[in-house]
Amino acid sequence: MTQQDIIFRPATRADLPSIVRMLADDDLGSQRERVEDPLLESYYVAFEQISQDPNHELIVAQRNGEVIGTLHLMFLPSVSFQGGLRAQVESVRVDKRFQSRGIGSEMMKWTMERATQRGARIIQLTTHKTRIDAHRFYERLGFKGSHLGMKLSLK
Repeated sequence: MTQQDIIFRPATRADLPSIVRMLADDDLGSQRERVEDPLLESYYVAFEQISQDPNHELIVAQRNGEVIGTLHLMFLPSVSFQGGLRAQVESVRVDKRFQSRGIGSEMMKWTMERATQRGARIIQLTTHKTRIDAHRFYERLGFKGSHLGMKLSLK
């Protein structure tokens, strides 16, 4: 599978069921996402907020008309890095049926190019500490584990 086979484009409302299904399709995601028909309204509200914000891009990877991957790219203005723009990538998923075919690498290469086009000085991401395969994947792409991430649930 080559990059020419894959189209990267902004997600549409119609893509949400595929996106949520991919987000829920692992041990961690299955604990926090709800794949229902119809989807919870909160997914659509979040989609509208993302789609209206020029610093957020919800992207899908499409092949032969089918959504096979997704990611959320955010551009964060920052005083640090001499006022440099940061790119934050989250929720990177490839449909299980298409994993281990280089699609994730193509998605991340596209993301790095997009961040460069927007003038970002750095691209950053978080990955759960239990996702050892993901750690190796990102390290192969040149990412370095440089910080300790922390979260606090407000729920």
